[in-house]
Amino acid sequence: MDSIAHIKPGTTIDIQRTNGRVHAAVISSVNVSARSVSVEWTEKGETKGKEVDVDALLQLNPNLIPSSVEIHKSASQKSIPRPSVGIPRQTRQSERTRYSQLSGSNSNLASNGHFTIPDPPPPRASVREIHRDSSVHKEKENLGNTVPRLNQSSSRLTAVMTNPGQGRRRSNVVTEVEKLKKNREERRAKQAEMKVEKESLMGVDPGNPNWEFINMIREYRATLDFRPIKETEMIEDHQITVCVRKRPLNKKENAKKEVDVISIPSKDHIVVHEPKSKVDLTKYLENQHFKFDYAFDETCTNELVYKFTARPLVQTIFEGGMATCFAYGQTGSGKTHTMGGDFSGKTQDCTKGIYALATKDVFKFLKTPKYKQQDLSVYASFFEIYSGKVFDLLNGKTKLRVLEDGKQQVQVVGLTEKPVETVEEVLKLIQHGNSVRTSGQTAANQHSSRSHAVFQLVLRPRIYPNKLHGKFSLVDLAGNERGADTSSSNRQTRMEGAEINKSLLALKECIRALGRKGSHLPFRASKLTQVLRDSFIGEKSKTCMIAMISPGVNSCEHSLNTLRYADRVKELAAGDPAADTNNKEMEDVEEMEGNGILDFEMNIDYDDLAQLRSLNVWNRCSSDEGELSADMYQFHEAVSHLQQMEEDVLDTHKQVVENFPRWQTACSQLLAMTNEVDYDVDAYSQQLEDVLAESMEHMLKLKEKVANYRSHLAAEEEFSRQMITSSQRKF
Repeated sequence: MDSIAHIKPGTTIDIQRTNGRVHAAVISSVNVSARSVSVEWTEKGETKGKEVDVDALLQLNPNLIPSSVEIHKSASQKSIPRPSVGIPRQTRQSERTRYSQLSGSNSNLASNGHFTIPDPPPPRASVREIHRDSSVHKEKENLGNTVPRLNQSSSRLTAVMTNPGQGRRRSNVVTEVEKLKKNREERRAKQAEMKVEKESLMGVDPGNPNWEFINMIREYRATLDFRPIKETEMIEDHQITVCVRKRPLNKKENAKKEVDVISIPSKDHIVVHEPKSKVDLTKYLENQHFKFDYAFDETCTNELVYKFTARPLVQTIFEGGMATCFAYGQTGSGKTHTMGGDFSGKTQDCTKGIYALATKDVFKFLKTPKYKQQDLSVYASFFEIYSGKVFDLLNGKTKLRVLEDGKQQVQVVGLTEKPVETVEEVLKLIQHGNSVRTSGQTAANQHSSRSHAVFQLVLRPRIYPNKLHGKFSLVDLAGNERGADTSSSNRQTRMEGAEINKSLLALKECIRALGRKGSHLPFRASKLTQVLRDSFIGEKSKTCMIAMISPGVNSCEHSLNTLRYADRVKELAAGDPAADTNNKEMEDVEEMEGNGILDFEMNIDYDDLAQLRSLNVWNRCSSDEGELSADMYQFHEAVSHLQQMEEDVLDTHKQVVENFPRWQTACSQLLAMTNEVDYDVDAYSQQLEDVLAESMEHMLKLKEKVANYRSHLAAEEEFSRQMITSSQRKF
């Protein structure tokens, strides 16, 4: 009979845990087909359970094996009839002793595998000897029939207990436990290997918290084939050239042990290794690729950068065109270094910047036979655009006005243009202008340029000095904070940041419009693009943008923003959906301008600002990154309106100040009239009343404008506070 049939739910048994501990449990159910039982026990107030194989259970609980004694008793009860005559007490005692001896000998069944019948004890004298002999004889016959069955069961149990791995199916639980144990051992071995590898990698750059990213970047760079740009490379001719320059890590970044996350494997390819972390804090790299006309790594000099960027533009101005070179990038990325020259503290070596290199080539071209016969003169001007205002850097930072004449030409009224004959004269002007340029201290740079600096070399015929032959504009743009400063609590900082961002967005769209040939030019959206309007018009106009990026991991986000901006500048598809959307509206505006319906002093910059927003809304839909949200658009509108109101207040104040001497003179003359004995009292009072009325009219007008201006300042303050609160809620 199968041993599992004798196992019943509710039986208390011993089980062995995976850690080797043995304790009691209660059988809750029996699975006959799987030859397993489910057991439960209570541990620390909790009921737990597991599945145990029957064979493993029998090894630990041999008392569950069917007992030979029970089999023997059952057989004896069936084969030995109870005598009808009473048996003496002594005889019954001897029989119990004999059966006990027989049962004791059978208890060794599982250990030796054989069943033996012991010899009966010597017979004792009894009253019923004959009856006893017959009972013993029948007992031997019954025991003889039972022996084969017990031997068979004993052999099977002995085989199971001596070799449990054979002849039975392994328990699912035991298999899973062994599998978990194997996986645990493999995992621990792998962790040990990773620990050794981690310690070895940390030893390469000890103390660097970014050692994991460093290792990943090194592994990635090992797969790249580096072929940087060389001086022997052929220069390509583009109307719009966009290139990228990476500066080396500075002293502050090296002291912080920042990671270089920029790789430039070829002359037009750049890779940004953006550090990322998963939800489980696993670190990984997201490698983002960009392609431009040229890419310069940290080993490239200003001379090499100039050769491929600004130098091809010099010939353009001698052929009657307009050339513009922009340096764009984050604060501290090397714009002023590239355009103006190397810095030593706050002192700048102007001989190694693009300003000086372009000037040298201009004078070289003047001496060539091809252009010497044109008899051209060179003039230099240097001004900055700060917070929507233009200041002359060559004339004590005098404030200038930018107006359009009747021919729709932009004129910078009062700008100083100094004739120059040598490179040394130009370098002195550049050095003087840089020394008075507006700068401020930021987290990225101790002497950060907070204005757009525009240095212009103008060619004019000697016989017609008022006629423009060509113009080369070299622009060092302010840092692209991308709206970070517009959330500042300081109004001046907000206005400054808003103007920088608006001018950079307008500049991008003007360069794109130059490539589209014929689409409306939103130059009135900012003072920078308004001043440089003639640089974006005509087939002979050429533009070069040098995007500067910082290699440090802390500047990764700003570097990506710079690269995306430069990448969109080069998107010059003829069928630009933004151009198609706005062409009809802008054609109507241009028609009104041509018919003289719109005066040059009208607020057309709002139309250009609206177009600027619509273009950037399309960019947001196409690239999932809008640069001019609805709130930011309203903020720029408010800032533009404040700037115009400020100009109006200043103009009115200036008129009042200019009229003061005349009013003072008139009052003095009237007062002197009263010294005469027979002065005309009516004339005195009438003239005095006229002077007072005129002065009061101007004063009240100024007072009204100042009050209106202050109310708009308060409104801008409240709107900015709401913007800050809204942005904080988003994050």
